[in-house]
Amino acid sequence: MRRNKRPISRWLTIGLPALIVVVWFGIAGFGGPYFGKISEQSSNDLATFLPKNAESTKVQERLKNFRDDESIPAIVVYETKGSDLSDQTTAVLDDISKKLVSVDGVVSEPSPAIVSDDKKAALVAIPLNQDSDFAKVVEDIKAVIEADKPSSLEYNVTGPASFALDIQNAFAGIDGTLLIVALSVVFLILLVVYRSPILPFLVLFTSLSALCAAIVIVYYLSVEGIIDLNGQVQGILFILVIGAATDYSLLYVARYREELTKHATAWKATLAAVKASLEPVFAAGGTVIVGLLCLLASDLNSNKALGPVGAVGVSLSIIAALTLLPAFLLLFKRAVFWPQVPQVAKKNEQSDYHASHPFWSKVGGFVSRHPRPIWMITASVLLVSCIGLFQLNANGASQSDLVLGPSEARDGQEVISKHFADGFGTPTLIIVDEHKLNDVVKVLDANSDVDSVSVAADGVKAGSVPIGQAKIALEDTIRANVKLQLEAQSGATAAAVDAVAKQAYPFKNATVKVSGNTNLLHVTLSLSADSLEARDAIQGIRDGIELVDASALVGGTTATQYDTNVAAARDQRVIIPLILIAITIILMVLLRAIVAPILLLLTTVVSFGATLGIAALLFNHVFQLPGADPSVIIFGFVFLVALGIDYNIFLMTRVREETLKLGVKEGTIKGLVVTGGVITSAGIVLAATFAALGVIPVLFLAQIAFIVAFGVLVDTIIVRSLLVPALTLDLGKVMWLPSNISKRK
Repeated sequence: MRRNKRPISRWLTIGLPALIVVVWFGIAGFGGPYFGKISEQSSNDLATFLPKNAESTKVQERLKNFRDDESIPAIVVYETKGSDLSDQTTAVLDDISKKLVSVDGVVSEPSPAIVSDDKKAALVAIPLNQDSDFAKVVEDIKAVIEADKPSSLEYNVTGPASFALDIQNAFAGIDGTLLIVALSVVFLILLVVYRSPILPFLVLFTSLSALCAAIVIVYYLSVEGIIDLNGQVQGILFILVIGAATDYSLLYVARYREELTKHATAWKATLAAVKASLEPVFAAGGTVIVGLLCLLASDLNSNKALGPVGAVGVSLSIIAALTLLPAFLLLFKRAVFWPQVPQVAKKNEQSDYHASHPFWSKVGGFVSRHPRPIWMITASVLLVSCIGLFQLNANGASQSDLVLGPSEARDGQEVISKHFADGFGTPTLIIVDEHKLNDVVKVLDANSDVDSVSVAADGVKAGSVPIGQAKIALEDTIRANVKLQLEAQSGATAAAVDAVAKQAYPFKNATVKVSGNTNLLHVTLSLSADSLEARDAIQGIRDGIELVDASALVGGTTATQYDTNVAAARDQRVIIPLILIAITIILMVLLRAIVAPILLLLTTVVSFGATLGIAALLFNHVFQLPGADPSVIIFGFVFLVALGIDYNIFLMTRVREETLKLGVKEGTIKGLVVTGGVITSAGIVLAATFAALGVIPVLFLAQIAFIVAFGVLVDTIIVRSLLVPALTLDLGKVMWLPSNISKRK
């Protein structure tokens, strides 16, 4: 019998872990090249973030019926710091515009130079192929401008295409800089935690392997059109997998090291460690997965995409942490912890967990002596911090504020706002019934937020002709100028003036475009198109138009941002309760109790509120940020509640295990002491990983980076170390009602 057991044992202790490592090496090798490919599947167009039933999305889909090409405008705005723009200078700008049509990526001839009323600025609209390389096209446009531009003029390239380029540049480092920063920070923390030259590399390789596998799956989900991937979701996937996989690895390594002090062989220690880690790791990962999948109920495609993408990433983090890492450690045996190699402890040493964890033993002693004051003080501090939540400005930020740091698009928009109508160059687009066109125009003319209205037409370079009050004003201006010219000559009759003015009117041969009995209106707002005030005006415009044309659709950049805010607000009302219900059920099943899960969830929610309260104060008064995207609340809630509850799960599953052996008081203290180091390390790793998102100069990601990093530290240091253990000790057996633990001494 012994001869038969030996080869099986050798296969299990060497062959099986080696096979697991080889398989994961193959997965990592296959998935590595997809780091570059996945960026090709990302789209950062604001319209792709919206649901298909959003009004602005419907407009976007129907625009192709009014356009001969798929284009997005770039706007070159010129400004003179000295004398007014002369007719000669304007003619030079028109010549430059004609040359720009030769630039690869410019789909048709740009508009002529449009001079501001104060004669201090002019702008040119350039239609670009929306699938072109904006960086290359803008560079070529600037080369043409620089060759002929008068030295007295300064210029900026702005407009939707330029803002899209800003976003594109901001996300350019997502698969390079972000990954390097995150891995470097985690590696340094692991070196400090383990003080081992081998273990940090094994843990990081485990995390990277999980990420490689996740990227392959997400890539093909995107290729098949199952998810709409964008840079925001891609960046969070990288951080989430590295952080989660490292956390689960830290938990396993700590348990494996503990088991090595109880078992003579690495094989037996591995079996015991895997068995003990399965429940907390699966439960912790499960709460995150369930929380993420609740995002499928979102109206925003960007949020909806993060659900399955994040769930795939966390699932592979769990699998890697419970297969690849145990295989690595089994092959290296005890030497993996060199130079602090754990040895089998004597029986009296095994029971003395205080000696093994001196710092956390002091924390446990402090909590055990003053449980009620501790939980009351910590809870009060968190609740007071929640007051700042009412100052959180999560109504969205202007498009020009989405990217942090220098922005030529933002600078150009400021020049436009100074010399033209604030919304000039980024019109609101309205599709109306052609039979209701005049009625709709009257409504728009009466709206104080509307500066001018044009209708899409053929036969003009600008693609639209003035209509309503704008057309009347233009005709009056032309006729007045003609009249002055004629009066300067011999006396002319009124009829002659009218005849010449009519001939001079530049849009006399324009043909209004019609698609399915509808017209397309270009509405210039008197407000900056990317401002919060302009978004508020959208609903007023929609309400007014609906009275005369219920089928009308209002879209464009401003409407897209407005619809995004509305969808995000709806998501908060729907998704947050879903997540709370789902996580409560998981905790009740895991802990076999009712009171403990409810209290644990409450502590995490209060921690989330305190984090947002402090973040609001810092965002407004220290960092002086312009506002926050409404999705910040949803994303922050998902990560802080789902990930924050992980640490309570790590703690309370161990507390439950020890309480079954030692009773409520001693079991709670031992659970706190033996998990203190690993949970704190895991919290620091996760906080540092999410903080790495701050290297991407995007307002939303910078805010999420701070909120999650700060919130995780609050959960780890205050909630898990003080509040929850103190509550558990003070409530005693009541904490575990109605399970059998509540009946123990």
